[in-house]
Amino acid sequence: MADAMQKDSPQELDLELVRRVQRGDSAAFDLLVRKYQHRIVGLIGRYVADWSECQDVAQDTFIRAYRAIGNFRGDAQFYTWLHRIAVNTAKNHLVAHNRRPPMDDIDAGDAEQYDVGIRLRDTDTPEREAMREELERTVMKAVDALPEELRTAITLREVEGLSYEEIAQKMQCPIGTVRSRIFRAREAIDVELRPLLDVQSATRERNRP
Repeated sequence: MADAMQKDSPQELDLELVRRVQRGDSAAFDLLVRKYQHRIVGLIGRYVADWSECQDVAQDTFIRAYRAIGNFRGDAQFYTWLHRIAVNTAKNHLVAHNRRPPMDDIDAGDAEQYDVGIRLRDTDTPEREAMREELERTVMKAVDALPEELRTAITLREVEGLSYEEIAQKMQCPIGTVRSRIFRAREAIDVELRPLLDVQSATRERNRP
């Protein structure tokens, strides 16, 4: 039982997703982005005041992380590794725009405490955290179950951010076919997610004062 609990811990789940990305499953990286994008934007916001710039720097952070993930060995937690990339990306952004970065970096420990405070204010609970992890696992399984052409199309669109035209060129098919494949992929994923989302909605209704 203890081994199963350890395997399902957030750190182990992150490491499993990283290993999948390293094996070529770029859809797994999308799950890591969804899990940490708000935390990374919040971290970058402590360096870069403008909201639209924060979004750009966050996107750049995940692009850099995706390109460097082959070097991740699990010596530190994934978020700690991602945190370092985000801080360096934010500082580089400031320098590139002739702005002076802060003298002291926000370390991962401070970032974790800051994030915990945000999550407490957002009334996060262990139940919501468990639901989020279950959603991630469900999406991962749904993507794995897709036919290859659907899985490729949705991955190129959602993870790598390619346009429909670029996907059409890469997959050597008409744009209409690309749109159809992405629509069918999203529909299949939604079918798997709907029961979980219905449970989540019912739980919110029960807990509403």
